[in-house]
Amino acid sequence: MKLIKQLVLSDDFEIEEDINEQDSDGLNTNRKGDFAEYYAVTWLWDSGYEVFQNSGCTGPIDMIAMDKKGNLLLIDVKTAQPDHRNRTGKKVMFKKGRTKQQEKLGVKFLMFNPDTRELKFADHGVKGRPKK
Repeated sequence: MKLIKQLVLSDDFEIEEDINEQDSDGLNTNRKGDFAEYYAVTWLWDSGYEVFQNSGCTGPIDMIAMDKKGNLLLIDVKTAQPDHRNRTGKKVMFKKGRTKQQEKLGVKFLMFNPDTRELKFADHGVKGRPKK
């Protein structure tokens, strides 16, 4: 992700701050991810889960969801991006698969489509076996 330096001036002082590059829709790319995660939280609440969010912006998971029986889901929220490999402009749900650490932990991708605001869990399949 590219950071842009912005100089903010006032009469008394100067402040230099980092702002994130905007995407083609004019949205801050971090904001898009934040938006997807908030949608994911409310969707999970509506589905009967308690949700515990990562308080940092790094790590293999974005949140932990717990159902009424105490079963835990480790979740990484992914936002659909335009597919630049072809000219259709159709969205793809994610570009990369889970990291080795995410696979080992059993992290599930929760896919967010910003156009429809729909969420769904990715079907990761089982290594060595085709996805259903």
